[in-house]
Amino acid sequence: MDLLALPAFTDNYIWMLHNGRDALVVDPGDAAPVKQALSDAGLTLSAILVTHHHMDHVGGLAALQREGLPVYGPRGEDIVGITHPLGEGDSLQWCGMDLQVLDVPGHTRGHIAYFLPAGLGPLDQDPVLFAGDTLFSAGCGRVFDGTIEQLYDSLMKLSRLPDATRICCTHEYTLGNLRFAQAVEPHNPALVSHTAHCEALRAQSLPTLPSTLRVEKGINPFLRCTQSDVVASALQHGAEDARPQAIFAALRQWKNRF
Repeated sequence: MDLLALPAFTDNYIWMLHNGRDALVVDPGDAAPVKQALSDAGLTLSAILVTHHHMDHVGGLAALQREGLPVYGPRGEDIVGITHPLGEGDSLQWCGMDLQVLDVPGHTRGHIAYFLPAGLGPLDQDPVLFAGDTLFSAGCGRVFDGTIEQLYDSLMKLSRLPDATRICCTHEYTLGNLRFAQAVEPHNPALVSHTAHCEALRAQSLPTLPSTLRVEKGINPFLRCTQSDVVASALQHGAEDARPQAIFAALRQWKNRF
């Protein structure tokens, strides 16, 4: 099974899984890159997954839909074209793989994620998470029609997944997020080495993604709300107190204006 990041717009990724015949795509905000990839590899699109309702994630649905094509998406959001509404505890099967659905509201009120606990097959068993706009590399999504409390709880839920989990988020925000992370935690050596790694990738026009949860726990300030330097920085930028939820809220507000 192959996992591909199809660039779209200026900084989106549409994730594609394929086995050489059938393909699944996640959050197709634009149909054109999907159609091109299908044509280039001679693939048939056999499923679409959607994490939330924003247009850069659903804008390509109408052009990709056909009779009998399953389109999975969040039960808690009104998205035209969803044929299989899903929520926490649901699962779906595609080409022998089991995908679990997680509720991860906050960025939007009904945002979901898709988790492959067994990875892509016997030869590639590290889990995969299609995180949408909830968790980014070195960052997290803004709050739109969800709440900051929901977003914090959602990130804590994701942080409990296996450390080897590959994080497939949908924007190439990594370098900008790393600049913010270094402002929060300037003495974190993991940020220096990971920034150099990601700069080298982008210099070759390669994605910085997927990341892994193990990497994110070392660099992502939103997953490090109990670390002393992160707490100190957040307190200097408006945190009410040192509770992790308060630190998280202050970091998100700081990032909004960074």
